[in-house]
Amino acid sequence: MSKLNGKVAVITGGNSGLGLATAQTYIEQGAKVVIFGRNERSLNEAVETLGENATAVRGDVTSLADLDRLAEVTRQQHGGIDILFANAGLGVFAPIEQVDESGYDKQFDINVKGAFFTVQKLLPLIKDGASIILTASAVHEKGVATGSLYFASKAAVRSLGRTLAAELAPRQIRVNTLSPGIVRTNFADRTNVPAADFEGFIGMVESQAPLGRAGTPQDMANAALFLASSDSAYMTAADLLIDGGWMSV
Repeated sequence: MSKLNGKVAVITGGNSGLGLATAQTYIEQGAKVVIFGRNERSLNEAVETLGENATAVRGDVTSLADLDRLAEVTRQQHGGIDILFANAGLGVFAPIEQVDESGYDKQFDINVKGAFFTVQKLLPLIKDGASIILTASAVHEKGVATGSLYFASKAAVRSLGRTLAAELAPRQIRVNTLSPGIVRTNFADRTNVPAADFEGFIGMVESQAPLGRAGTPQDMANAALFLASSDSAYMTAADLLIDGGWMSV
């Protein structure tokens, strides 16, 4: 039996990387999926790949008007939401001396403001007993030079998961964070790190992680399926760390 048969899922950042892999997995498990992203071309390509059970809405998680439109499209097409995966994000890395206000605002607006208002704007559609998943990161408890903005923003997302879990518990809405380690996706395209340097970081993590490899989008999609389904029915305010053991050993 499909784990998400008849469910409706909304995924921000669902047009690429682990968001797209999760959308595909949810559909395979019986869900109808609304994906939300900024890039119209990749949204169209994603819907073509995902098929008739996917709908694309173009917009930016930092725009409350765009999130209102996402809510309205979802309401019109599906009525309510069983699964919300607030996954959109990016990374800005720089020594503290080189961080300017615009870089700070961009990082926190997308990763923190975006996650917060995604939940707020879609909450009226979220059904009692639903699952909310926020994408944090394995580094939310770590410190690495030049990572102050990204790491702190993901720590904020982890904290948000706890507080939302407490606030929404009376409705039996579960809120958990998914914390990927290094994953080979197009994430590098959404950072300011040169490709060679990013590859070097991946190699460092692979050498330190007990499993000796980077994660895949499907690794993360499988974890997101667990958090979305009744398999995790007694799990809320938790952080699911999927990083090959890098942070734990």
